Amino acid sequence: MTTPGPEAAGQPNPRFLATVAYAGGLITGAVLLAVEKRDRFVRFHAMQSVVTFVGVLLASLILSGVPFVGLVLYIPFILAVFALWVFLMVKAWHGASFKVPYLGDLAEHLLR
Repeated sequence: MTTPGPEAAGQPNPRFLATVAYAGGLITGAVLLAVEKRDRFVRFHAMQSVVTFVGVLLASLILSGVPFVGLVLYIPFILAVFALWVFLMVKAWHGASFKVPYLGDLAEHLLR
């Protein structure tokens, strides 16, 4: 994965767009995928955001369906998701193409 290059005149900063891809989770990731067609850096982060937060949504639904264990694990799960969310936004802001294990590879595969 490439790091963002200098932006063209009048174009938003790719690092900013990659960060925004994570800021709103699934929604902003999907919107940026639909809008951004050229910048591979932004598209990678947008796709990884979509894949990651679809996984978070599914895991959340599964945890909420398990009576006692789901309730006990829900708070640590939410804290871990929050930490991952902040971490991914910071990495994108710094121009890094950090790949979430398994999900980052899936995101790259889906972009081909």
